[in-house]
Amino acid sequence: MSYTINRTIEGGDVDAVDTKLRASLAEHGFGVLTEIDVQKTMKSKLDKDMAPYRILGACNPKMAWEAIGIEPRVGAMLPCNVILRQTDAGVEVSAVDPVASMQAIDNAELGRVAGQVRDMLAKAVAAV
Repeated sequence: MSYTINRTIEGGDVDAVDTKLRASLAEHGFGVLTEIDVQKTMKSKLDKDMAPYRILGACNPKMAWEAIGIEPRVGAMLPCNVILRQTDAGVEVSAVDPVASMQAIDNAELGRVAGQVRDMLAKAVAAV
């Protein structure tokens, strides 16, 4: 089982794809709570150069509320991270597969919620 939901936008520009991704996430009920510019961080902390790479922490409050109600410590695994990274083929968008990440927790009800979130994230990624 893959642990991410992936799509490559051929010839894409990270900033343009970022804008489209955020709009798509919003259309599918997610907000972006956190953002990490990995490229900038690696340069400032390690003086290492790398291609553009961003991590967006996406959250659907309704689904997060439901998951926390089922399993209070699940917050350690939230939000749903979505990355954008520049590759030779274009911009790769990869979202965590909540079903794969929730397999560490033995709770069928939580697995059901994770399946719903996976479907929502897959639609958001596909719409970019």
